[in-house]
Amino acid sequence: MKNRMSMGFAGIIMIAILAGCGKEPQVQLDAAKTAIESARTVQADVYLPDEFAAIQDSMNAILVDIELQKSKLFRKFGDEKDRLNHVANMANQAAAGVDARKEEVKQEAQNLLNDIRNVIAENTRLIPRLPRGKEGAQVIEQIKADLSGVEGAVSEAQGLFDNGSFMDALSMVKSAKAKAEGLNSEMKEVLIKARIRF
Repeated sequence: MKNRMSMGFAGIIMIAILAGCGKEPQVQLDAAKTAIESARTVQADVYLPDEFAAIQDSMNAILVDIELQKSKLFRKFGDEKDRLNHVANMANQAAAGVDARKEEVKQEAQNLLNDIRNVIAENTRLIPRLPRGKEGAQVIEQIKADLSGVEGAVSEAQGLFDNGSFMDALSMVKSAKAKAEGLNSEMKEVLIKARIRF
């Protein structure tokens, strides 16, 4: 009789333990989701895209595993709880790192905006020196049009910068600078071939 009662209590305790392990980690899930949204709010997805993508990938994998555990008779969410805590920590660290990265991007964009203005000024100075030969006039008009496009992009990048969209400004000014430097190299090559000083 005693043995039966002991077995009964042991069974109840075992069921209670399994039920405790089988409870969905809602607290950790909510904390991870909140941390991710907080990171997104401070633009971690913009300024730390690789880190943010890794956080999202981890979260998606955990959600898949949670659904898999929910389909089982004996559920165990211990690993998922630890992983959710880890994701929340990663998201919090990303959020904390945004300001420093944003300042780096801002400084880089400002430096490139300054640099490109020098390249544009030199390009503008070189255009009148280009030889006008047979097709020269047509080539010069194309270079002027390309340079005008670069100036428009720089103006737009400056507007983005002034509005605090530093990453967009950086991306745009990088592209414009590459184009401006390409034009510069092209014009210098023509001038060197024509033996015209620049």
